[in-house]
Amino acid sequence: MAQQKGYRARAAFKLTEILDTEKLLRRGDVVVDLGSAPGSWSQVVRERLLAAGGAIDGRVLALDLLPMEPVAGVEFIQGDFREDAILAQLHARLAGRPVDLVISDMAPNLSGVASADSARIAHVCELALEFACAHLKPDGALIVKAFHGSGFSQIVQMFKQHFVRVVERKPKASRDESSETFLIGRGLKETAASRLAGRPDAPDADRSPRTDS
Repeated sequence: MAQQKGYRARAAFKLTEILDTEKLLRRGDVVVDLGSAPGSWSQVVRERLLAAGGAIDGRVLALDLLPMEPVAGVEFIQGDFREDAILAQLHARLAGRPVDLVISDMAPNLSGVASADSARIAHVCELALEFACAHLKPDGALIVKAFHGSGFSQIVQMFKQHFVRVVERKPKASRDESSETFLIGRGLKETAASRLAGRPDAPDADRSPRTDS
């Protein structure tokens, strides 16, 4: 089904459902896709930002350790977004503009050992959260993939410490037997948004969560 619709992975349908339900994305937005390969989430975002004539109204920046086949209109940076050199590339492209939406379909390599895997999952979610707190505009949003199990409640609590509104979604496209759940955080709390204060590109915007219809 994914290939028939031109998507590189069925994960595209999961993001589509989340965006439809949460009404998160609008034309003109700046979106960063963490762990973007193979590129299906970037494809979905690109489609939604297309304006008349086929030009993208907004920005899509994708980052991954792995190479990714080009997606028209998507700016790809290969590397670890924790590294200063990669962040410098990202900041140069953003040119001082804050991010409206951060999306992350990242998942760690799992060992099958529950305690170790829970720690790895939490770490990946925390990395995405830290990135979002450093780059989102105050009324921005973050979507991350997590997994139910030991440590999940701690991940949710971590989100609630930083976002005004936090919801859990399991899209219909997720397999019934899968424990994956997507967390959506909307509107940075004052403590999280204050991390932007020392940055030259810090946004000056209303801190209330977006309520686009």
